[in-house]
Amino acid sequence: MTVAQERAVLVAVITPESRIDLRNPLAELESLAEAAGAMTVDAMVQKRRRPCNTTYLGKGKLEELRERCEASEAGVVIFDHELTPAQLRNVEKVVQLKILDRSELILDIFATRARTHEARLQVELAQLQYTAPRIRGMWSHLERIAGAGGGTAAGAVGGIGTRGPGERQIEIDRRIVTDRVAYLKRQISDIDRRKTREVKSRAKEFTVSLVGYTNSGKSTLMNTLTNAGRKAEDALFVTLDTKTVRWDLDERKTVLLSDTVGFVRDLPHRLVASFRATLEEAIHADLLLHVVDASIGEASEQVRAVREVLEELGCAERATVVLLNKMDAAKDLSAIQILQSQIQETVRISAKTGEGLGELIDVVLSYVTSGAVDVTLRIPVADGKLLAAVGKSAQVKEQRYDEQHVEMDVNLDRVRLDQLLNHFGSLEVVGGDK
Repeated sequence: MTVAQERAVLVAVITPESRIDLRNPLAELESLAEAAGAMTVDAMVQKRRRPCNTTYLGKGKLEELRERCEASEAGVVIFDHELTPAQLRNVEKVVQLKILDRSELILDIFATRARTHEARLQVELAQLQYTAPRIRGMWSHLERIAGAGGGTAAGAVGGIGTRGPGERQIEIDRRIVTDRVAYLKRQISDIDRRKTREVKSRAKEFTVSLVGYTNSGKSTLMNTLTNAGRKAEDALFVTLDTKTVRWDLDERKTVLLSDTVGFVRDLPHRLVASFRATLEEAIHADLLLHVVDASIGEASEQVRAVREVLEELGCAERATVVLLNKMDAAKDLSAIQILQSQIQETVRISAKTGEGLGELIDVVLSYVTSGAVDVTLRIPVADGKLLAAVGKSAQVKEQRYDEQHVEMDVNLDRVRLDQLLNHFGSLEVVGGDK
């Protein structure tokens, strides 16, 4: 689908259960439309107890939508909700324009942003799974074509169930989609297994993963902390792939830091499922850094949306520190204080100016060293490589020498101690917590 500079009318239905910013309910949808290449020319909001089952909007509002689309010369209508296939067809019949729902819009943005082979496979799978139940509606134009029985009443298409070539073409398309979905699932399953092996191979390293709402500043933060060269723009879903780099916390402690795809409210479940391999870093991370854009009014709703996705991934209980980012642009400090009171552990930072990054490093260090142990190591004096490795990895409290060995009282991470013991056969633990 191409929506480059298409004139778009945005539509939302607000119910008592809606969790959007009522002060500007279509702000995020407008940003999504812009990211897809559309230009918003009008917007319409209706308050209802519940959406209409057949057209989502009420009858009067639907007619108003048609009139406003004609007046604004719109080419597409975008709903801030996921519509059923029947709702899409019914709205399209009245408005006589292309109708997109929120899920299809997000899938389209992901398709334009996908750069790697892995991301393209994941997006295609999600798109096909979205499209599959809607194929019948896409073939509604076949109602104008005569069926296999020619012009007879029984054979004319438009009778029971769209007969003749329309029926056959729908089944052919469904079979093509089913086969392609099966193929993509096999390919992505192979990627899942490789990714899982890759992540598990880092089991002895402390891993930190950045998660958060799209455009919250995760990539900028990663670049600031590690000089990773991650693409960062003030736009939605700039990066879809995961990147992992080493992050030197101090002269002795290094962790692996991963940046993941951004989340969004009502992220399609198909997309979460197909991008599971990409999110494997977050699923298995020792610590999650949840980056929040503290400069916007709907920060608390974005926090809730990210937590819902993390719960869907099965890592909602993972150790998490919430980073209130963009403090240099934050104006409503009272709202930030309220948000902090609702969250167990937060750090105020600015990835752009560097504010609070020292405190962030101290907090991460506290998690890394929480598994540290005090031990006494016995090392041959002649083993320079082992002495250097211990000196780099541990806090040395005291050293005692004899002719052939040095005994060191040290504090170091238990995982790192296991690594040293496995790598250096001459290392002995002669006392301590081990």
